[in-house]
Amino acid sequence: MPSLEQLASIDEQEFPDIVESTSIIRDKLRVVLIDESFIDFWWSSEIDGRFACHWERTHVDGKHFRHNNMPHAKWKSVKTFPKHFHDGDTGEVIESFLSEDPEGAVREFLGYARGKLGG
Repeated sequence: MPSLEQLASIDEQEFPDIVESTSIIRDKLRVVLIDESFIDFWWSSEIDGRFACHWERTHVDGKHFRHNNMPHAKWKSVKTFPKHFHDGDTGEVIESFLSEDPEGAVREFLGYARGKLGG
């Protein structure tokens, strides 16, 4: 499991234009963004390589965005399976663009959020 403290530092130092605050809640890093939405970054401590990165925006615009690698049979046709990306809705699934490296994944997902927020 990556150092959540190190990932929080990346968030705060490299994305101050969109990151309002960071906190560690049990085994995940929560990043609150300037529009009051939040991203949870989680890596399993029990299953090596298992992760989920979830951007919760339902209270802002009804959408959520999530990268994860749960091997759901329903998404087996996705080229990056078991990695996949829920693009705004649970049922809208496409290929995941996130790196396997936690630091890279945090940077990529926050970069994606920056683009969506117009930053």
